[in-house]
Amino acid sequence: MPSITLQSEVTGTVWKVEVREGDQVVEDQTLVVLESMKMEIPVSAPFAGTVVAEGQDVVVIG
Repeated sequence: MPSITLQSEVTGTVWKVEVREGDQVVEDQTLVVLESMKMEIPVSAPFAGTVVAEGQDVVVIG
C-alpha cells in the first residue's frame, strides 16, 4: 500500500496541527507548523486529499 511521508528541511517540534481527521485539504495547504530555533515553519500538503486516522486503510484513485 502506498504511503506518503511529509518531509521538512529542518528538525523541529510539532507546534500546531492545522487539520483534523476527515478534513479535505488542497495542494500546498498547511498541515502542521513546526517550531525550530524559535521560528515557525509550515509543512504543506504535497497534493489534495483527505486527512485519515493513523492505521486507516486508504485507496489511491486515479
